[in-house]
Amino acid sequence: MNQIITSKVGKKGAIYLPKRILKQLGINEGDTVLIKPMKERVVLEFINDPLSLALKVKKWAKTNVREFERESEEEQNEIYNP
Repeated sequence: MNQIITSKVGKKGAIYLPKRILKQLGINEGDTVLIKPMKERVVLEFINDPLSLALKVKKWAKTNVREFERESEEEQNEIYNP
C-alpha cells in the first residue's frame, strides 16, 4: 500500500484520513491510536481492542456456554485441587 495522499490540517489540528484508507486498514470510529512524533514525521499506529480483534479474525473454534463452563470448571479443579 504505497499511496501518497495530501490532506489539510483543520481546526484544532484535526487531520482526517480518507474513508478508503480507513477501510483498507480496518480502522473504525472509536479505535485507539498511538501517535509517535519522529523528527519531521508522525507515525500513527492503530491498536485493536480485544473485542474488535475477535470479531475481525477468522473463526477457528466453536463452543457453547455449557462447554465453556464445563472446561472452565475442569481447569479450575486442576489448578486449585491438584
